[in-house]
Amino acid sequence: MDISVFQTIWFVLWGVLWAVYFMLDGFVLGTGFISGFLAKNDTEKRVLINTVGPVWDGNEVWLVTAGGATFAAFPTTYALMFSNLYSALLLLLFSLIVRGVSFEFRGKLESAAWKGAWDKAIIVFSFLPALLFGVAFGNIFKGIPMKNDFAAINFTYDGTLIGLLNPYGLVTGVLFVLLFAVHGSLYAAIKTTGDLSKRAAALANKLWLPLLVVAVVFLGYTYPATKLYGNFLKAPVLLIVPVIAVVSLLLVKVFAAKGECYKAFTFSCLTIVFVVFTGVTGLFPNLIPSSIDPASNLTIFNSSSSLLTLQIMTVVALIFVPTVIAYKIWVYRIFRAPVSNEDVLGSPDAY
Repeated sequence: MDISVFQTIWFVLWGVLWAVYFMLDGFVLGTGFISGFLAKNDTEKRVLINTVGPVWDGNEVWLVTAGGATFAAFPTTYALMFSNLYSALLLLLFSLIVRGVSFEFRGKLESAAWKGAWDKAIIVFSFLPALLFGVAFGNIFKGIPMKNDFAAINFTYDGTLIGLLNPYGLVTGVLFVLLFAVHGSLYAAIKTTGDLSKRAAALANKLWLPLLVVAVVFLGYTYPATKLYGNFLKAPVLLIVPVIAVVSLLLVKVFAAKGECYKAFTFSCLTIVFVVFTGVTGLFPNLIPSSIDPASNLTIFNSSSSLLTLQIMTVVALIFVPTVIAYKIWVYRIFRAPVSNEDVLGSPDAY
C-alpha cells in the first residue's frame, strides 16, 4: 500500500488514542478536583480516592501510547510540539506526577495536616492537567505561531507560555475542565453509595448547564478562531461527528435528571470521545497548523516516519492494542462494585 494510507491510518489511531485517554483519565481528573466539594470527612475522601485507585495508573497507559505514537509515527511533529509547548507540557507532566504521588502518600501518616496538604494537592494537580490539556489542544486547533523551512531544516517559533493563554485556548481549557467535572461526578455517583453518591449525582446535574453554555461558546468561537470547520464544509457527511457529540451531551442531562447515572456516564464517555474526534476531523491532515504561515503546517505527510516504520508499527498495534483493551476491560470488571464507607474502613489495603 501507498505510504499515504499508513499515514492516514496512524492519524486516525493518534486521534483514537487521545480520545480514549481523555475518556478514561477524564473521570479520574474530574473526581480528583471535585473531591473538595463532595467529600465531607476523611472517610468520604478515602472512598473517592479508592474509586479511582485501582485504575488511574492504568489509564495513563493511553497517554504514554498517544505520546509514543506521535514520536514513532510523526517524529517531526513530536519534536516541534515539545519545543513549542515545552513549558506547558513540563508543567503538565509535573502535575500528573504530583497527582499520582498524592494518592499514594496521603495515607502514609495519621496526621490531619499531612492529609490536608495532600488533599489540596489532589485537587490542584487534578485541575491543572484538565485545564492544560484543553489549553494545549485549543492552541493546536487555533494554530501555533511557527515558521518552518523544511528544505533547510530551519524552525522558528514566536510563541510564549503566556501567549498560549489566549482567549480561545482558555475557552477550550474551561471546556475540558467542565467536561471532566461532569464526567467525574457521574463516575463518583455510580462508584459510591449513600449520601455521597446522591451528592455526586446532584453536582453533575448542576454542572451540566455551565458545561452546555461553554460548549456553545466553544463551537461559536471555533469558527472565527480556527479553520476546523473547513473539512466539515467540504464534506458535510462529516458533520455526523459533532452531531453525535452534541446529542450525547444532551442525553447526559436527560439521564442524569432521571437519576440514571450509568446511562448518563455512558453518554458522557461518548461526548468526550466525539468532542476529540470533532477536533481531529477538523485538523486533518494537519497535526499542528501554523498560525502565521500555512506552508509551515505540520501535516501527516511532511512529518511522518518512513513507510517501513509505519508498516512495522501497524503490525505491532494490531497485536498489542487489542491486548491492552482486553486487559482494561478485565480490570474494570474486577473493580466494578461501588466503594462504600465500610470498604475503606475495614480494609488495611485501601488508600
